[in-house]
Amino acid sequence: MTIIVTDQGFAPAQPLHSVSLADVASHEGIVDLAHTDDPAALTNYLADLHLIRVAFPAFSDGRGFTIARRLRMMGFAGELRALGPVIADQYAMARRVGFDSVEIPDDLAARQPQDQWIYRADWQSHDYLSRLRA
Repeated sequence: MTIIVTDQGFAPAQPLHSVSLADVASHEGIVDLAHTDDPAALTNYLADLHLIRVAFPAFSDGRGFTIARRLRMMGFAGELRALGPVIADQYAMARRVGFDSVEIPDDLAARQPQDQWIYRADWQSHDYLSRLRA
């Protein structure tokens, strides 16, 4: 099982029918991207997608953040979800680059409970420039 994290807290993940980039032509609105996929390959499909999940193989691999930013710059307006062991300390960055939610494994949710994520839900205030302006 997995947990969906949003600015409001935790919610159980619902089963989804997603396809990989290799099978994007047969999508039903949901695509999973690997951390090594080129988001430009989705250019012709963006208008038809309502959810793109970007895989993070480890919390120390930040390529998913770049993919999210590129998708938003390409005009993707649907839900963008980080998938994998993203940690609570990275939540503000995930939101800043364009992710709407994070899908984490249950064991990570047990180690980093909801209150740690909600603390970072005010992601617009948790950055260097905001602290300088204060």
